[in-house]
Amino acid sequence: MKKLLTSMITASLLVTSSFAADAKTNQVSKNAVVKAEQNAQSATKLVKEAIRAIQYTQDALIYLNANKKDKAIESLKKAVGELAIVLNAPNAPYLLPVDIQMEAYQFNGKLSDVAKMVDEAKILVAKNKLPQARTILNALRDEIVIKTINLPLATYPAALNLAIKYINEGKVKEAKDVLAMALSTLVEVDTIIPIPIVKAEALVKEASKIVKKDKKEALKYLEEAKYQLKLAETLGYTSKSSTTYKMLKDAINNLEKEIKANHKTGGLFEELIKKLKEFKEKAIEHINK
Repeated sequence: MKKLLTSMITASLLVTSSFAADAKTNQVSKNAVVKAEQNAQSATKLVKEAIRAIQYTQDALIYLNANKKDKAIESLKKAVGELAIVLNAPNAPYLLPVDIQMEAYQFNGKLSDVAKMVDEAKILVAKNKLPQARTILNALRDEIVIKTINLPLATYPAALNLAIKYINEGKVKEAKDVLAMALSTLVEVDTIIPIPIVKAEALVKEASKIVKKDKKEALKYLEEAKYQLKLAETLGYTSKSSTTYKMLKDAINNLEKEIKANHKTGGLFEELIKKLKEFKEKAIEHINK
């Protein structure tokens, strides 16, 4: 049986600017994506006890296949012991992360391409050419996807104890079936982070830092932030926030006017950054598979 290995796969992103932005603006966008990946990596902590419990379970199956029942029971007891540590901890979570994979998808087209591609996909679906339609729809992704494999703490320990009981009763086949089923109950949770919203937030933050020194560059950052928000909206990324894309666009437009009029913008930037952060957090999807 293939061992479950803890891994972190971070995709290397080719970050291009869909708007006619300068090199500095592109770098801000690129740094924002890299930081989002790093934050995602550190946000989910793998539970070592759960990982060891799975490894012991896999070992037990190997021992049972080799008719080494004593060794199998020993491994299962070790697995139960590892999970007991987690169960006795305060506020033990229902799902224990044991493996993480990260994938990043970059939309490299222009905003004007999206509608054309959607129309083409619709035509293909109508003709029942689903594989070709999926290819187009997959190209319309601009997101970081974090796949977390989790061990369900509520059911896994009980399965291990049942397997031990079966082995003691000489019911090796039943024990194998229980362990195989336990290993198949690992739960995948996909977390989807829209890249354009991440970029927009970073661009506005950077504009707030340089506006006093370089208004022209700050305005470029804000223009690109509007573009990224429009791209996110066009690609279908939604948010549960009470703030809307239109409200964010209007807020940026107002900021641009205030900057051009040489007015103070500290408060406006602070409010916009706050709204963008909340909007981004509520746009992140968590999908159980």
